[in-house]
Amino acid sequence: MAKDTGPSYDDLATAFRHQNYDPLYFFFGEETFLIDELQDLLVETALAPEQHDFNLDVVYGSETEASEVIGLCQGFPAGAPHRVVIVREFEKLENNRQFKDYAQQPNPRAIVLLACTEKPNLRAHPYRALKEDATWSEFQSPYDNEMPDWIQDYVSGQGYAIEPKAVQMLADYVGTDLQRAASEIEKLMTFAGERTRLTTDDVLAASGQTREFNVFELQAAIGEGRHADAARIAERILQQASNPRGEAIMIVAVLNAYFDKLWTLQKPGAMRKNKYDLAGEIGVNPYFVEEYKHAAQRYTRAAIADAYSALLAADYELKGGASRDAHLVLTLLLRRLLPPAARPAA
Repeated sequence: MAKDTGPSYDDLATAFRHQNYDPLYFFFGEETFLIDELQDLLVETALAPEQHDFNLDVVYGSETEASEVIGLCQGFPAGAPHRVVIVREFEKLENNRQFKDYAQQPNPRAIVLLACTEKPNLRAHPYRALKEDATWSEFQSPYDNEMPDWIQDYVSGQGYAIEPKAVQMLADYVGTDLQRAASEIEKLMTFAGERTRLTTDDVLAASGQTREFNVFELQAAIGEGRHADAARIAERILQQASNPRGEAIMIVAVLNAYFDKLWTLQKPGAMRKNKYDLAGEIGVNPYFVEEYKHAAQRYTRAAIADAYSALLAADYELKGGASRDAHLVLTLLLRRLLPPAARPAA
């Protein structure tokens, strides 16, 4: 991630938990899940529930205008140490340039959080003033290789442990979508019941797949060149799915992430690195690095490029670009994804 992004999520969350607040926050970026989490944490730590009626305002920029919002920000708390004002969709707030002056002299008895749903023009006011005078942070989507650590930390924060393979399965399954990752983890905790350790079986149960027939066994079969097994697993997954086309779209997404890892391992000198460095680069637990290395050795760069082309075409078809059955789309896709030496004769 870029270095100049302001305080990290962890730094801000820690400050909120210790009730260490600044009078004005300015958050923006594509990863709105983290902004939502900080908003909830701010409200939870700054105000007791019974103080919300008179001391909490959550407004949307598309539904109001700046002078009204500034009036809320300048108000004083009633029976509470602070009042909290949260402005969502700040970039849509009419006349929000008025916040240029407010940023220079914010109300010390208020905690104001201004959140944009996209990155604004930081060279123009009020954003330039906010970046200069407010506590600001940009929230960018994580990279693929950052997701396992994020999942591990999020699960730990919920008071659970999780198996390394389950972490990897989840990371492959959700991509870099933090909201989806959090939702899937909530599902896993439900499946776990009274247990406090999440397992690979929980991941499979939550996804409606089985230990023998699941997308992770499918990618292993592809990487090892086991065409018959890959075809059998893919067919059984679709048979078990309530929505075969939707399931096929998910399979394509997971396989695309798989080939991203193989592509990274094809870079000059990659195979000579130790497993811990490689694990960090491709975003897997070091325990699984050898499995990916063996698969990468079965492909050429050209073969992986062909795999990307095949995955893109399948994704297009499954999302409405053609009317072929999902079973047929996957069957044809598998032929092009296998290592060259394992592909069946045409």
